[in-house]
Amino acid sequence: MFFSDRLDMEGVTFIGPPGAAMRAMGSKSESKRIMQKAGVPVVPGYHGENQDIGYLKERAAEIGYPVLIKAVMGGGGKGMRIVRGPEEFEMMLESSRREATKSFGDDKVLVEKYLTTPRHVEVQVFADKLGNAVHLFERDCSVQRRHQKIIEEAPAPDLLPEIRQLLGEKAVAAAKAVEYVGAGTVEFIMDQETQQFYFMEMNTRLQVEHPVTEMVTGTDLVQWQLEVAAGNRLPQLQDEISCTGHAFEARIYAENPDNGFLPDTGRLLHLSTPLPTPDVRVETGVQAGDAISVYYDPMIAKLVVRGKDRQAALRVLRKALDEYEVVGLHTNIDFLKRLANSPDFVAGKVETGYIDKHLGELFPRAEAPSPVAIAQAALASVIDLNAHMAVASVQSPWAAVDSFRLSAFGGQSVCVTFGDHKYTVDIISSAKDVYSVAIKDEGSVVQRFDGARAMWTTGVEGGQLRVLLGDRLCCSNVVFNKKDSSITVFDQGQMATFKIPQPEYLESEELAVGSVTAPMSCKIVQVLVEPGAEVTQDMPLVVLEAMKMEHVIKAPKAGKISDVYYKVGDLVDEGKSLVAFEE
Repeated sequence: MFFSDRLDMEGVTFIGPPGAAMRAMGSKSESKRIMQKAGVPVVPGYHGENQDIGYLKERAAEIGYPVLIKAVMGGGGKGMRIVRGPEEFEMMLESSRREATKSFGDDKVLVEKYLTTPRHVEVQVFADKLGNAVHLFERDCSVQRRHQKIIEEAPAPDLLPEIRQLLGEKAVAAAKAVEYVGAGTVEFIMDQETQQFYFMEMNTRLQVEHPVTEMVTGTDLVQWQLEVAAGNRLPQLQDEISCTGHAFEARIYAENPDNGFLPDTGRLLHLSTPLPTPDVRVETGVQAGDAISVYYDPMIAKLVVRGKDRQAALRVLRKALDEYEVVGLHTNIDFLKRLANSPDFVAGKVETGYIDKHLGELFPRAEAPSPVAIAQAALASVIDLNAHMAVASVQSPWAAVDSFRLSAFGGQSVCVTFGDHKYTVDIISSAKDVYSVAIKDEGSVVQRFDGARAMWTTGVEGGQLRVLLGDRLCCSNVVFNKKDSSITVFDQGQMATFKIPQPEYLESEELAVGSVTAPMSCKIVQVLVEPGAEVTQDMPLVVLEAMKMEHVIKAPKAGKISDVYYKVGDLVDEGKSLVAFEE
């Protein structure tokens, strides 16, 4: 019995679809059978009840690799695995079932043909209790990682008009086939070349990305839900609904794109978001100081923008991303900036394999920081330190660190590192709030700024620096992170993070020689090796769980395992050794 069924028994109105519709569409296999009867095309595959491993493997061979294993009750990419050959089928099936059980309490799966150049296109539908059903046009959600959406847009780019119309008609047919009521999303997978589309699933709820639909249709879909629940007619029928402009939603994730998009945890030391306008929405449930834990999804916000057309909307998106500042953990904001400037994305040539096919431009080699950024980091560090020590110097001149010297200008030196590169910055105070800044690389001065007038406004975890460097007036937010001894400078939409080298006695404990470490705070789900085991490169060693997703840790090299440090169920902090190799 669903919660909505119990409410109905008690005479309470549920704001959502009836239990029968949720049961029908909640099962990926049952929903596909219903769709076939309703004339909605479905992906070739096995959607039956037989869950025997050998039987499923036989069906996969008949379908033809690559195939996609999907949790029958799944959603959000959980329990979904791509299998490229029979040799990895059983391992992927076990992983899919384990994740499905934890997320949905059901380990049943289906096996489908995996399209190699697919697009993910979905249609927003709405139905009332009076028999009316409409669509509010489509969204494209093709750019994904780990089978989860990163960016959504409405309408979908580069669709033939007849395909756009057919998508809406088939989505409404799907809703009517199960006597649907309320808000729902009918998801299709589309061949990029032919634009042939197939039904994937129906989400029986209002989805994360519904704001892009609201932006282009001028609707309030939450209000629509309340109207429908109250027994009223849909606020608009099909011929009254129009699509105007273009909208994007960028999901802000606590994750590290440069480390395989692995989720990150920690405290939001600094958080500054774009100012809301009629064309910019920031939907979030966190604020500066909040902790992001391993127990929840890594999405911390949704950035939704609108423009008169796709190119105008992209310009609004880029500007809003430049204004988004987060310090304390990794996010995908810089990755989203690169994506929003990627030529093929700008041209609307999207598909689910987009990231893998554009690795070079989406993950470029880190460029050296600009001298302006280095100077700002060093100046902020020195000025803030002097300001905090000024209180102590009131009682004793020996406590002062303001570089005062008799008959000479005072100077201070700061060392900062960017990646593996170290810079030394000499700062001389020539007058009140006026500095000479010399940046040295391997002992040689590579940039000098004389007469740098600076004004520092202290904040909670740093402050704002206004400084004239050469002919450029900078106004930047600077954040100090005591946890990792870093300084982050946000300057004109660019973020640069520097580290302050620590004395050796303050360095963290050394890791075991030849060890494999946890890439994030996590829970141990499976340990696949034991001390003394001989392993080959890329052989699975440990399976971790973080933020509701499983991650397989593989051997970086061939060798013999000397130690295994954790057992199933243990909680492990980021950076801790999981297993060690014999040297």
